[in-house]
Amino acid sequence: MQQRKIVIFGESQLASLAHFYFKHDSPHEVSAFTVDRDYLNTNEYENLPLVAFEDVEKHYPPSEYSMFLPISFKKMSHLRREKYEAAKEKGYHLVSYVSSKATTWPDLDIGDNCFIFEDNTIQPFVKIGNNCVLWSGNHIGHHTVIKDHVFITSHVVISGSCVIENHSFFGVNATIRDETIIAEATLVGMGAIITKDTKPGEIHLGQSSKKMAKKSIDLDSISHKSKG
Repeated sequence: MQQRKIVIFGESQLASLAHFYFKHDSPHEVSAFTVDRDYLNTNEYENLPLVAFEDVEKHYPPSEYSMFLPISFKKMSHLRREKYEAAKEKGYHLVSYVSSKATTWPDLDIGDNCFIFEDNTIQPFVKIGNNCVLWSGNHIGHHTVIKDHVFITSHVVISGSCVIENHSFFGVNATIRDETIIAEATLVGMGAIITKDTKPGEIHLGQSSKKMAKKSIDLDSISHKSKG
């Protein structure tokens, strides 16, 4: 893996976590942080420079620096996608982080700006797209394809030969049957069990996989207290 100097987007717990993981478990060197100018209230974070995203390339040019954007799942990861695309438009190479404590196989097929935490088991022939987050302790079965801007929390089981479409979200302890297609922007809630293909924007809550009337993109937040 080529060593890179990187700028992390954000001044949040996710940004702090990213800094920790890169510092202790990566060849990359974190050089600075960046946030939108409207949220720039100081010039330092984690004892490193903090600059406005609007002109980050003036301070840390993409010819010399890469970027990592550890942004949350709000609006089904559309906000993360917007910043991801903005960083790409500025010309930045986006690095991915895969924990050394994750179980993977050689030649893992993974896109850019992915954040894969410890204790993930990723079986052979899995493909992971761009801008995905896999929190700790998940099982991703063989020949499964995870597309772009997907957020998987913890202890999720995705069985073999599944297809996970863009912008899907999986709550803690969700389980997906093998050869299942999870359609774009499907919200699979905590503890839900999915045994058949979903439709775009559906919300499945609880072990009974209750389907809500709303579309996932309409939710301001993701909560087990949401009502249809």
